[in-house]
Amino acid sequence: MPSSEWINKNRFDPRYLPIMEGKLFFEGDTKIRSTTNYIVLLTLATVIATYGVITGSTASVIGAMIIAPLMTPIMATTLAIVLGAISRTRRSVLLVSLSVLYVIGLAIVLSIFISSIVIGFDSNPEITSRVSPNLLALFIALASGAAGAFAVSREDVGDTLPGVAIAISLVPPLAVVGIAMSKAQWLDAGGALLLFLTNFLAIVLAGGAVFWFSGVSVRRVSPLQDIKRKRAIQIAIVGMMVVAILLGFNGYRTLEQERDTTLAQNTVIAWLNGTSYTVSSVTLNFHPEDFAVRGPSHVRITIAGRGDMPDIEQLAQSLERTLGYPVTIEMRAVPEEVEYYPIHQRFSWSVG
Repeated sequence: MPSSEWINKNRFDPRYLPIMEGKLFFEGDTKIRSTTNYIVLLTLATVIATYGVITGSTASVIGAMIIAPLMTPIMATTLAIVLGAISRTRRSVLLVSLSVLYVIGLAIVLSIFISSIVIGFDSNPEITSRVSPNLLALFIALASGAAGAFAVSREDVGDTLPGVAIAISLVPPLAVVGIAMSKAQWLDAGGALLLFLTNFLAIVLAGGAVFWFSGVSVRRVSPLQDIKRKRAIQIAIVGMMVVAILLGFNGYRTLEQERDTTLAQNTVIAWLNGTSYTVSSVTLNFHPEDFAVRGPSHVRITIAGRGDMPDIEQLAQSLERTLGYPVTIEMRAVPEEVEYYPIHQRFSWSVG
């Protein structure tokens, strides 16, 4: 089969465009019903995601990703930009913006409702995995956005959208933003919001590229519409460049923190050498004001064992020499529990 024939057979079918528009845009006779379904699903997804994140339930968070409908208006924004439909673009962006505010606000309310529960911002993997994104998150988001646009533009592969929703993760980061804001964890809230913005811009750019190259842009637009379309694309590109810089910086900081944590753990192990104690965990918590400059940091150490410990002041000096900046130490010693196994004696008789 010639390459030109293969390309023509795999290009977007213009006859499918009205169906795709009906799925993405809340318009016409089904507008009220589609909007109602969207609000209900977004609310339920936010509740599941918020409490799933707080309890550290990965299964619940994945369930929230699947039912969350936020991908629809974002993909509608992408399609509207490609088609040069300025009014549709504005409505879709407005819907996305209102949805973001709604999810964050609802997550704040849900978190305050159970304010008595302690939330582990340093230990909960559903939180820690979303508050410090790096460039890998951008690459994942670009691939997921392209996959989403490919699935939306082809009726025969639409069943892959749940998988795309899991990969792109839209509502859980916003839920983390609300949870963090309810506890005044502003740095964590900013990191989770950066992850959402990364996913949003990646869908717009990668998805728009897939739409364009597959032949979705089939409508003629006026010169004014074309200018506005190009301006929207330029804004998305500039936004992606800013996000990429932030992700690169954050990724570098994350690598630094991981390296320093390893150095601190090795220092603690050497400090405990010759004792009965073992290291359970070593965590470095950097203060928000130290985000741009290394140090100082709070070192939280948990050890297990019995007997006398070495001088903690000596450990502090060793950590400061190794890390190169001042530290404060929070030490927790957990006595090792000795398990006793009862001995059962069996007696047997034999009749001879």
